[in-house]
Amino acid sequence: MGYIISTKGRYALRVMIDLARNGKGGKIPLKEIAERQEISLKYLETIMPSLIKANLVVGSHGKGGGYSLSRPPEDYTVGEILRVTEGSIAPVACLECGFICDRAESCNTLPLWRKLDEMITNYLNTVKLVDLLSGDIPGVGTA
Repeated sequence: MGYIISTKGRYALRVMIDLARNGKGGKIPLKEIAERQEISLKYLETIMPSLIKANLVVGSHGKGGGYSLSRPPEDYTVGEILRVTEGSIAPVACLECGFICDRAESCNTLPLWRKLDEMITNYLNTVKLVDLLSGDIPGVGTA
């Protein structure tokens, strides 16, 4: 079974939460994030360039180097972060950009998948990084 969100996307969220929680006014070495999150440093090194390129984080090398958020946690949405790492978060292949299906015109299930995609996208765009930090996630009740 395929998953909508890969390990890369899930780990990117964990990195962003870690930076928001621990980076108050300073840069955090990637090694510290890897240790706290129990994620391979090498794997995090493959995720960080896309977060930097998208201007989600700022990074520097050398003494005193590390990573920090480029803006406050309330200015990030989960959808934005996942689109950077995942490219597409479409629930089915036929909704991914560039996919051409010969059956689209007569597909009875396509409207269902489009609505599901819209619901997922809209929801992920309402959840902020700060919500994940606080545990007060919109639409999620308490146990």
